[in-house]
Amino acid sequence: MAEEGTVLDNQLNQPISAIKNFGQPQMPPAPPRIPEIYCMTIVGQIEGHLMLPVKNKATKYEHVIPQLVAIEQSDEVKGVLLVLNTVGGDIEAGLAIAEMITSLSKPVVSLVLGGGHSIGVPIAVAANYSFIAETATMTIHPIRLSGLVIGVPQTYEYLDKMQDRVIRFIVNHSNIDEARLRDYMFRTGELVRDVGTVLVGREAVEAGLVNAVGGLSDAIAKLNELCGRKSAQQGFFADQFNYQPQRMRPPEYGPRPGVPQPVPPQFNPNPGGLYS
Repeated sequence: MAEEGTVLDNQLNQPISAIKNFGQPQMPPAPPRIPEIYCMTIVGQIEGHLMLPVKNKATKYEHVIPQLVAIEQSDEVKGVLLVLNTVGGDIEAGLAIAEMITSLSKPVVSLVLGGGHSIGVPIAVAANYSFIAETATMTIHPIRLSGLVIGVPQTYEYLDKMQDRVIRFIVNHSNIDEARLRDYMFRTGELVRDVGTVLVGREAVEAGLVNAVGGLSDAIAKLNELCGRKSAQQGFFADQFNYQPQRMRPPEYGPRPGVPQPVPPQFNPNPGGLYS
């Protein structure tokens, strides 16, 4: 017997558990006439091998990677909409997610809302096509280590190799060249307590990181195009919920033989007046 105020997590309300654990509902069964678009969110801080504090809103790679595997194996899912609002996080976890996204056989469109900073940049450019909101920002800066750092040349060589991994991935999956990316990454004088550059909206497009400035409707329209499907406004559900009644003309019948025809009313020059 369930206690009062508790919510049972059974087959009837599985989305409650999914929203609690993953921040999004589970994949609904796709109608036979509509290809499914799966929405995946990358929010907060990308958690690595160490758990973040409870108060931090985090994206866990052990949750995202199984979802991507399920998407690849699903016949119902035809495309993925990737929505980002992240401050960055663990480099290897972020690169693992980005590699999984770029290796999907199904089209992926990313949309940066709010911010796609640090390691969120490789995740955003891993999609087949990327959008950024007009006021969204992307911060490009060098990588850094936290915790114990051994002051030996090998440590700096390791940082260089890891930095090259990130740069190589971004250059291979976007339209920015390596020299320009390194200039943004190591620029001084723009950030108060850091080295790097903040690109806002259209600046990220002009730099070659993102394909276009746009919002949700643009991202979904582009994903429909890549999936080879009609837009949602022309889909099955739209026909149900966007019903507009049509005025039908009354049928016109010819005069019937032997039946007197009605006399049309005479013209009244004062309709509705006192003497009408």
